[in-house]
Amino acid sequence: MKLVSYREENEETAGILTGDQVIQVANVNQSVEKDFPTTVQGLIETGRIRELQTWMEAHDTLPEAVDINEFSFAPLYRQPPKIWGIGLNYVDHAADLHEQAPNTEPASFMKPATTIIGSGDEIQLPPQSERTTGEAELGIVIGKRCKNVSETDALSVVAGYTTVIDMTAEDILAKNPRYLTRSKSFDTFFSFGPALLTPDEIDHLHDLEVATYVNGSLHRKNVVANMTFTPEMLISFHSNVMTLEPGDIISTGTPGAVPLKDGDMISCEITGFPSLENPVKGLKK
Repeated sequence: MKLVSYREENEETAGILTGDQVIQVANVNQSVEKDFPTTVQGLIETGRIRELQTWMEAHDTLPEAVDINEFSFAPLYRQPPKIWGIGLNYVDHAADLHEQAPNTEPASFMKPATTIIGSGDEIQLPPQSERTTGEAELGIVIGKRCKNVSETDALSVVAGYTTVIDMTAEDILAKNPRYLTRSKSFDTFFSFGPALLTPDEIDHLHDLEVATYVNGSLHRKNVVANMTFTPEMLISFHSNVMTLEPGDIISTGTPGAVPLKDGDMISCEITGFPSLENPVKGLKK
């Protein structure tokens, strides 16, 4: 199943993406007297995604769908308990920054929820930075509260996967590695969505190709199998640091970051996912 969040009358609400149409979860509730949460975050936190999916699969006649072009997408949700980012998880990206890729433990950092935007929203380049980059990434969304999960069991706690564009004020980071949190935390520096794909939608996780495009041209691509630290390892590793909660996001690293300028359009393309695309606006006068 593919879940999306879209804007309707100044609210952000959940839908089910089927081809080029969206079935509103609110319409499912109305048509069959169900009480599914009508936000993606609500579905994740209550653990009811699988129940909704089972209901959809069991019924040939579904509520009326609306054309995808009638909606503007929102971020999947606004208040994840935690956002983990993973730095330099592809060796090629480390080479871009003239740095050595971590090879013993992940280089992770956290981002605030105030960085979140959705597909089509503006990425705003802060006036404090002369070099801000955008990075296409595969995002993992946790679906179960868990602690000390083994790598073998790690994927069992996943609600689904999504597309992410993560931003970095690289010139700020270059001044001092202790400035990492600040360089990653400006408003609009984390775009995610428009769709959450449940694990059954993905045949082979490690075969997914992640690509960064800018202005329609490919900048860099790679496959999940070429990550230094696999999705399973990242989930297990971080669950051994702290309890993971439903709605937590782990953004798994980028094949390559591209410098952004006013007027650019950056997109994240991952095999089988709807495209995540954002325009870029410079705030410097």
